[in-house]
Amino acid sequence: MITLSSDFGWPYPAAMKGVLLSATDARLVDVTHEFPRQDVRAAAFWLREVLPWFPPAVHLVVVDPGVGTDRAALVVRAGEHVLVGPDNGVLLPAARRLVERTEGVEGIEVFEVAYDSPESNTFHGRDVFAPAAARVHEAGHGSLESLDCVSPIGDYEDLTFPEPAVGEDGADGEVLVVDGFGNAVTNVPGAVLDDRYGEPIRANDAEATAVRAYAEVSPGDRAVTVGSHGNVELAVNRGRGDRAFDVEPGDPVCLSW
Repeated sequence: MITLSSDFGWPYPAAMKGVLLSATDARLVDVTHEFPRQDVRAAAFWLREVLPWFPPAVHLVVVDPGVGTDRAALVVRAGEHVLVGPDNGVLLPAARRLVERTEGVEGIEVFEVAYDSPESNTFHGRDVFAPAAARVHEAGHGSLESLDCVSPIGDYEDLTFPEPAVGEDGADGEVLVVDGFGNAVTNVPGAVLDDRYGEPIRANDAEATAVRAYAEVSPGDRAVTVGSHGNVELAVNRGRGDRAFDVEPGDPVCLSW
């Protein structure tokens, strides 16, 4: 299996699939091609949450604001999974999470991909990353060292998410992403709500209720809950939390109780 993720929308993913199908008989699975445009952090967050649910695969990821520059192309081995994409940090959070979920694997291994001058300086997804993903798939994740186009490296771009400050009376954090429903996902761990469900929670200047499920408040009412990723979300039952709490990715969030 080769999964594909990008911020391309259409029609560019079709060209990457054409390259892959010309070089391999892998099953191709789209994760999404609707990541926020050029938003490396958002893509990294969602890949960290989604890719660990796949069986062993090669994951082709192209969210690449630096396309055409001297940024490297990477292959990252994480247990039985391999990620292929640009050296801008987008691959690393997912790779670490994949390792966490794989028994007996202690860390990730990062390789740089050598490539000839691509046909286009604006479409490395087609000309660099798709061919690399096909070669990795055909070689097998355990045989990366046999590929003449990859070599191990120790210096690469990493990406980590900010840590919240949690106290007895509240927590200071940040909105990491907003999902398609308008839920504002913070970096505050969901455990802060463990003993507070049904109680009022203040998020910045907005009053809300801590709930386990959106429907525990009336339609249109604000809620503070825990998403499937384990983090606190600012939400609205049948509405958009980002609008109701007036936040967007990168904004600070102060929770108090």
